[in-house]
Amino acid sequence: MKFSAYEEVFQEILNSPAPQPPYDHAAYLDYAKLNWSRQQRWLKTGVLSNEVVAAVKTIAAPQQWIVITEPWCGDAAHIVPFLQMIAALNPLISIDYQLRDSPPFLINSYLTGTSKSIPKLVIRDAAGADLAVWGPRPAGCQEVYNRLIAEKADFEQTKIALQKWYNEDKGKSLQEELLPLLVSTVPAG
Repeated sequence: MKFSAYEEVFQEILNSPAPQPPYDHAAYLDYAKLNWSRQQRWLKTGVLSNEVVAAVKTIAAPQQWIVITEPWCGDAAHIVPFLQMIAALNPLISIDYQLRDSPPFLINSYLTGTSKSIPKLVIRDAAGADLAVWGPRPAGCQEVYNRLIAEKADFEQTKIALQKWYNEDKGKSLQEELLPLLVSTVPAG
């Protein structure tokens, strides 16, 4: 689906008098509400680095970007807006949003170890061959997450710490990690 359709899915969840599972549970609905606000904030305030802008503009052959995500995903609220802004810079990039928990269950081909961690970015060439895969979160954020898991921090502590990390980072680490991937998708020549 296009980004506008993904946003419509979000709005349907938020505005439904009887949301479908898992949003029929208050916690998931609350995550979706928070994530909508965070996503909208980054779409308004997120800044792309000059290096990422230059790299994405060098893409001279069609690419399909697939973003596997879900409205309940806190990491996605901080990452998806930047992916959308980057892809929008080059008309040769088409971007398709796939829900992790809905058919065709593309996530099963892009597991993180044995986990269905999201978001995932898959960059494909015009023939559908994978050029690069990234996700589910920047390495620095993953280090915070791993440390908290090792410390057996509760979910609330973990959620707050990751939110703080994303707010302080402002999309910089994501862009630093994407830069070499973007460059690698452009044939030398």
